[in-house]
Amino acid sequence: MGADLFDARPDLLVDTADDVLGWSLRELCLDGPIEHLSETDKAQPGLYALSVVLWEEFERSLASSHVPMPSAAAGHSLGEFSALGAAGSFGFAAGLKLVATRGLAMATAATAESSSMAALLGADDQLAEKIASDRRSEGGRLWVANLNAPGQVVMAGSASDIVWLTDSASRLGVRRVIELNVAGAFHSPYMEPAVARVKTALDKNEFHALRFDVWSNVTAAPLQPEMVAELALRQLTSPVRFSESLAGIQATGVDTFVHVGPGNLTAGMAKRAAPGSRILVVNGLGSIDDAVAALGEAIL
Repeated sequence: MGADLFDARPDLLVDTADDVLGWSLRELCLDGPIEHLSETDKAQPGLYALSVVLWEEFERSLASSHVPMPSAAAGHSLGEFSALGAAGSFGFAAGLKLVATRGLAMATAATAESSSMAALLGADDQLAEKIASDRRSEGGRLWVANLNAPGQVVMAGSASDIVWLTDSASRLGVRRVIELNVAGAFHSPYMEPAVARVKTALDKNEFHALRFDVWSNVTAAPLQPEMVAELALRQLTSPVRFSESLAGIQATGVDTFVHVGPGNLTAGMAKRAAPGSRILVVNGLGSIDDAVAALGEAIL
């Protein structure tokens, strides 16, 4: 993952990253194994580092082509930290240290109790909230964790509640339930044990003014600089309101969204949450020129 970026920016992805993390990000991303790279405490700093470096290369190309900066950004869960880094809230090293602490804290919290997550397909937000609320009223432990796009909601809860959810899909009016291969119930009260450690890390950081709006996962509204730390902490145990954020950004007049980072997951979410918008993907150095050219054409 990210071989081209490691070659382009060894100053950040090798020298700085190794110094901050105490282990080789390059070795892990290029040599794996995938099971190790997928672990929460390794995946979070890896994705953050590659996304921010890719953004810096993309931003440089935007500037040289006289294409304006974005008017807003949003990130899904960890991606919100990448968006904040891109917007100048903190520097690369400070953000990487913060994300590494967050990843380790969440991984540790996930081992405290047996928990998991599952995606609901064909269920709207209101139905998902009702299912979770009704289950909790019966003594269960189930919450809405991610509101990704219309018809795609992710639930988090105890392992037994996720099994119940999967077995009860048709009766509950859900087309399909897919259990996710995750370490635990993220963005739910199961992450409460991570709060203290992440708060300590956040308290040590200085957050700068943002160069463009970053929409909060917690509020689905633009972050105020003085609220970054508080909302980053609340994000651990609160639902990710990503669909609302993308729809809100579109409502401001934005008609083009660019996914910046490995893969293309949020591009698919944007297609559903902001229908009619142009969706571009920058997931490696080779995709930058085409995206910049498309953006340049759009403003002519």
